[in-house]
Amino acid sequence: MENNKIATSMEQQFGEVIDIILQHKSRASRVVNEELLLTAWLVGGYVSAKLKSEEWGSKIVSQLSEYIRSQRPDIKGYSRRNIYNMVMFYDEYSSETFIGTVEKYLNAEFVQAVPAQIEMPPIFPSQETTAIVQSMPAQIVQSKTGQMPKILELITLTNHIEILCRCKSNEERLFYILYANKEHLASRELQRCISNQTYTALLSSRDNMSKGLLEAYPNAPVMFKDTLFVDFLNLPKKHSESRLRNGLVEHMKQFILELGKDFIFMDQEYRLNIGASTFKADLLFFHRGLQALVAVELKKTKFHPHDLGQLEFYLEALDRDVKRSNENPSIGIILCPDADRVVVEYAMSRSMSPTMIAEYKRILIPQERMQQQLNEFCNLFLDKD
Repeated sequence: MENNKIATSMEQQFGEVIDIILQHKSRASRVVNEELLLTAWLVGGYVSAKLKSEEWGSKIVSQLSEYIRSQRPDIKGYSRRNIYNMVMFYDEYSSETFIGTVEKYLNAEFVQAVPAQIEMPPIFPSQETTAIVQSMPAQIVQSKTGQMPKILELITLTNHIEILCRCKSNEERLFYILYANKEHLASRELQRCISNQTYTALLSSRDNMSKGLLEAYPNAPVMFKDTLFVDFLNLPKKHSESRLRNGLVEHMKQFILELGKDFIFMDQEYRLNIGASTFKADLLFFHRGLQALVAVELKKTKFHPHDLGQLEFYLEALDRDVKRSNENPSIGIILCPDADRVVVEYAMSRSMSPTMIAEYKRILIPQERMQQQLNEFCNLFLDKD
């Protein structure tokens, strides 16, 4: 018995050492990233000034790249293309329009936390608050002095270039900076999020969410998409629910990226024994951030209001028989190929269960950029991990 206590104590102490290592490893990574970004900012600013004054042309940029390669072969990453990416990085993010967008959507509390306390930033708040627009401190937004805004330190240069090349509006760029940081997205993951319109899916109408979901989880509008793309399944136009479910289970990694990284898959056709009957929830997840079970019901046909009754029945069973005392109320999602928005609004208006309707699309749809839809989300704060 005494040996077991000693072993437990030692294991706890060893765990504390690991925590110290990981904490400082993460801090070191942030410092390295900040220096890489600052280098790109300064190089981009220097070259940009030369180009704008017409002192340099494109040939000189090529010569600069060759000179760096020949004189310092140990310095990597300064090809002609990369140098022009640094110029774009500087020009776009130092512009008054981008700085104005950051000032408009991020309040002072958010900004003052950069970079030390911003690992999980708020995305965009809700229209209920009055403090929608607050100015940033000068040390954060330094466009007039030419210094790099701290908000850029949230993600890597590679992700910044992806965002700059593929997103046209400053609102969309700001969204993906925050979203990539929150979800810890690698470059390929960010590419997919941009391709499948995560910006549109998270910032569109909330009529697909019940009052119960919005009251229990105020952050839900920026955590759950109303449209999911399952192009990785190669589904035919006509398909069964079992084929959809089996395909999602087989490609769970891609599906969880669609849902959001906080989702943990638990089981398919999860058995719920109620009275003398057995029911099966199609897919069951656990959401780490919300500390709640999430049941996903799959439908191969257009949403019908009676689907909601079945889902609410499953949520009641999960809350009574499966949910642990330290967990929050279970959430239900109906995933269907199509949903009449008016029918959804009627169905959701009186539902006090935490439920929502989402559509799945078999193929990616060409993205139409949204320009001015962030105002509705200016006071919603996401929980930290």
